[in-house]
Amino acid sequence: MRFRKLKKNINTTDKKEQQKLTYAPYSYRVKAFITDLFMIYVPILYIITYIVLGGKDDFQSSQFGPLIGVTLYGLIYAVLLSKFGHTPGKKAYEMRVVDDRSGKNISFFRAAARFIAFLFTATTLLGLFLPFYRRDKKALHDIICKTIVVVEKK
Repeated sequence: MRFRKLKKNINTTDKKEQQKLTYAPYSYRVKAFITDLFMIYVPILYIITYIVLGGKDDFQSSQFGPLIGVTLYGLIYAVLLSKFGHTPGKKAYEMRVVDDRSGKNISFFRAAARFIAFLFTATTLLGLFLPFYRRDKKALHDIICKTIVVVEKK
């Protein structure tokens, strides 16, 4: 078989697999993020504030408390995405984060890079409005890390 035909068959297979994926609505993604904040990030902040630092005054005056909280949240987020493909919030709304080409779970390092890209996106508000203008509903951090949030198949 000629190389062109092989290449053409590979590209059509990727497109077929990509078309089978159902993109998650942006409103569900926001709800899942809020759920994750309450289920993962708030307990981390509570432990850091009252158990590690001893109170809210110490937490407010500390520069390392919030940094440690965000770092722990990012690590937990990356582990959950790489191992299961979703966080508790995404699981509640039946979504998962997958590679945009293969449809498989992403690696830990890619999930950590996606979290860092999300922090940048959320800080600048640049990429959070991008899904409103794209057919595939990708935010900037999804474009950077080549991921997509899809509805899980039942």
